[in-house]
Amino acid sequence: MNNDTVGPKSDDDSGAEPKGSGTIPPSAPEREPKGTTAFPRSRRIAVAIAATTLVVGGFVAWLGYTAYEAQDNLEAARDHAQSAKSALLAGDTPVAESAAAEADRKASDAYDNTHSLPWNITAAIPVIGSPFDSTRQMTEVVQGLTRDVLGPAVTVGTSLAPTELVQPGGRLALAPLREAEPKLAETAIAAELLSSQAQEVPESKYLGRVNDARAELQSQTSELATLLTNTATAARIAPAMLGTDGPRNYFIGFQTNAEARGTGGLLGGYGIVRVDDGAARVDTLSPNSELTLDNQPIDLGPDFNQLYGNSRPTTDFRNSNLSSHFPYAAQIWQSLWSQESGGEMVDGAIATDPIALSYLLEAVGPVEMPDGESVTADNVVELTESTAYARFPSDNKARKQYLQTIAARVVEKMTGNIKSPSALLEALGKGVSEGRIAVWSSHPDEQSVLADTVLGHTIPGDAAPYAGVVINNQAGNKLDYYLTREIDYTAETCTGDTRKTTVTVRLTNNAPDAELTEYVSGIVDNPGRLPKGTNVAAVTLLATAGAKLDAVSVGGQISFAVNGSEQGHPAFMTRAVIPRGQTVELKFDLTEPATEGEARVPVQPLVDEPKITVDVPTC
Repeated sequence: MNNDTVGPKSDDDSGAEPKGSGTIPPSAPEREPKGTTAFPRSRRIAVAIAATTLVVGGFVAWLGYTAYEAQDNLEAARDHAQSAKSALLAGDTPVAESAAAEADRKASDAYDNTHSLPWNITAAIPVIGSPFDSTRQMTEVVQGLTRDVLGPAVTVGTSLAPTELVQPGGRLALAPLREAEPKLAETAIAAELLSSQAQEVPESKYLGRVNDARAELQSQTSELATLLTNTATAARIAPAMLGTDGPRNYFIGFQTNAEARGTGGLLGGYGIVRVDDGAARVDTLSPNSELTLDNQPIDLGPDFNQLYGNSRPTTDFRNSNLSSHFPYAAQIWQSLWSQESGGEMVDGAIATDPIALSYLLEAVGPVEMPDGESVTADNVVELTESTAYARFPSDNKARKQYLQTIAARVVEKMTGNIKSPSALLEALGKGVSEGRIAVWSSHPDEQSVLADTVLGHTIPGDAAPYAGVVINNQAGNKLDYYLTREIDYTAETCTGDTRKTTVTVRLTNNAPDAELTEYVSGIVDNPGRLPKGTNVAAVTLLATAGAKLDAVSVGGQISFAVNGSEQGHPAFMTRAVIPRGQTVELKFDLTEPATEGEARVPVQPLVDEPKITVDVPTC
């Protein structure tokens, strides 16, 4: 070979050809420089793909680990928050403060987990990033709850623990409640804002577990906001209403919802509650028969008179609560008591029923009657709304005395030493939430606050979709103990200024075939000679403001409706006859304004738990 051959020299640079080498054709590509490795193009692409896969896999693994950490921290924050709540209820300040601090720390860790740059990048990717975006927003809500709600609540909450609030003898410690009002109001506002923020968290596009957590958070924040708002409201008005600034007197009406009335049931008995600096006592417990029927009327306005005036509601206690707007009944009761007592004007009125009493008995324990009979949470409703009528079929005085004694024994138990104040407060809260306990104050500043709460039991004055179905017994019997209800509110879409809606009401008379007393199953005014066991009801629909009634039918037949107005809502009243063992359907066809807001169907507090169906698009 000649010395002009192209190719690398041997290591000793002797000029000799390396073993096995040969002449390279002119067209052959140059070899890679010394020290490099020659890879075909396909192998370089494979290496690049492998490297990218490794990076992406590591990134995904990191996201998975961070998601696990975030979930773990969120669950820990929830557990510590629950521990703080339990400690608050027990009045254990150190434990409550420690648990609240841990909840805040874990919530902050979850926030950090979901607010790094890689997480934010992933959350911004359409569809794929959906669960990451939802989780990130949820940690923001949780951190706000632990920092702006739980922490401040602990600073005042330990002084408001049930064991501290409810003193021996049932007396309430009101001074701490009044002192805590500003901080409670601030905390309630923060909770409301965070609840609204939780409702805005978007739904995950494909991860059901994230959606489950989202739904749970929305429910919990809504409940918390309601609880704190109610507590702040109580702190605002309860001290004055319960006698901190001087004694107060209230009329308390015991309603018998075996005979339906607008606020629940017939006024079966009453008493006067006297409170002074948080201590309460009940006197003048009497049956309704102690109220006369020849008192002077009061004027509750033309709308009220048009709908109910023919029934003399302001002078006849039996019809004093036909309207579902509790302030009307309360003012009537105030007037009746003033005339019966010789001029005492009560500061307000309270209503309750046997089902609310059952909740209270569950909290305070059973009471014993003079003959040794035990009245418990399990039997008080049946005893007062069914058994009493069978036990005293013709002795009304004895029956009323029996019912009055039950009420007196429950009141006595409640104003004694309470073993579990938290259970008592929970029982009261349950009765209030179901509309079975209502309160009205004659003091305008207090009533303006009560009117906006469930405790006020008022008809709202706004324009949002509304379907309030009110039953009033017209047979004068006690068959509403056996009545069950179904209410369906359906509306078309919001394509114009108005839309067609239908409210369907199904009433079922479940009275047993067994013989019932005349007082329970008879009909007081029975020109049509309806058989015993027939239920007769006046059914009123309070519709959305501005609604027009197109047609009403009862049992498939076109019917007549009395038109009126109540608290700005059109009222349509018709009559339904419900034979024993049968269901009667009432249908109200309406043209309603397509107004903004979520549709509401308030529940009249009768014996049953009605089935409510709402299919009303939000405009």
